[in-house]
Amino acid sequence: MKKNLGILGIFLVVCVVASVFGQNFLTGYNLMNLTQRTSLFAIISLGAGLVIVTGGIDLSIGSVVCLAGITTPWLLVEHGWSPWVVIPLVLAGSALIGLFHGVLITRLRLQPFLVTLCGLLLYRGIARWMTSDQSQGFQGEFAGVRSIALAKFPIPLVENYQIPATVIPLVVLAVVIGVFLHRTVWGRWLLATGRNESAARYSGVPTAWLITMAYVACSLLAGFGGMLFIFDIGSAQPSDFGNFYELYAIAAAVLGGCSLRGGEASVFGIILGAATLQVLRTAIILLGLSSQLEFAVIGAVLLIGVTADELVRRFSVRRIERKQT
Repeated sequence: MKKNLGILGIFLVVCVVASVFGQNFLTGYNLMNLTQRTSLFAIISLGAGLVIVTGGIDLSIGSVVCLAGITTPWLLVEHGWSPWVVIPLVLAGSALIGLFHGVLITRLRLQPFLVTLCGLLLYRGIARWMTSDQSQGFQGEFAGVRSIALAKFPIPLVENYQIPATVIPLVVLAVVIGVFLHRTVWGRWLLATGRNESAARYSGVPTAWLITMAYVACSLLAGFGGMLFIFDIGSAQPSDFGNFYELYAIAAAVLGGCSLRGGEASVFGIILGAATLQVLRTAIILLGLSSQLEFAVIGAVLLIGVTADELVRRFSVRRIERKQT
C-alpha cells in the first residue's frame, strides 16, 4: 500500500508539472490518447509483473509484441485467413512461446535472463524473415476487428474526451489478476515462490508449474497487446515494431511495486506505473524537449525504482533486527 501511495504521488506530480508547462496536456484529445497508450502498455506490464513476482525477468516481451502484431495482418491480408482463426491462433502461439520459456527455465534450469534474451532476438528475426522485412498493415480492411482497439465511448463531462475500448480488457485483466494473486491459494503460492522458491517447493508448492504458467501468461498478454497495438496503429515495420517495449513493461512493474527479488506485486501499482511512464513521455513532447530523452528518462526512472526498492528492503531488515534485539 505504501508503494502505491509513492507511485501515486509521483504520478500526480508529473501530471501537475505537465499541465502547468504543457499547453495542451489537459485537452480532451491528449487525455484520450494518453488513456489509450496507458491501457496498451499496462496490459503487457501486467504480464511482466507476473514473471517478476517469481523472481524472473522476460526480455522478449517486445519481440513477442512484434511477432504477434505482425503475424495478425500478415495472415489476414496477405493470406486471406478468417479473423476467427487468426486471433485464437496468434494467442495460442504467444502462449506456446511462454510455455517454451517456462520449460527451459524450470526443467533445464537455464537463467531467465539468458532464455528471454535469446527469445528477444529469435522472435523478431522470425517476424522479419516471415514478412521479408516488409511493412504489414490492414490496407483499409477489417474495420470491425480493429474496433476492438479503436472504438471510443463518449464522456459528456469532458470536451473531446472519449474512453478507448482498450480500457475494457485492461480492467477485466486487472480484476482477474488481482483476484488471482490476493484471493486464491494459487496466487499466494506464486507469491511464496517468489519470496523463497526452495522453501515453497519443500512445503509442497508446485513451484515449477507456477513459474511456467507465469511465463505463459506474460507471453500471452504480450501477444494480446501486440494485436491491440497493430489494430491501433494500422501498420508496422517488423524491424522496429515493439522495440524496447519490454523496458516499458518492466519499468512499469518495478515502479508499481513489483520487487525484482520476487514475492511482491500490486496490480493497481503496475497500472499506475504504466500511466506514469506515458505521462512522462507525453510531457517530454509537450515541453518541447528532445524525443531522444525518452529512453534516458525511462532508464533513470527504472534505476530510481530499483534503488528505492533496495533501500526499503534494507530499512525493513534493520527494523526487524532492532525489534528482535
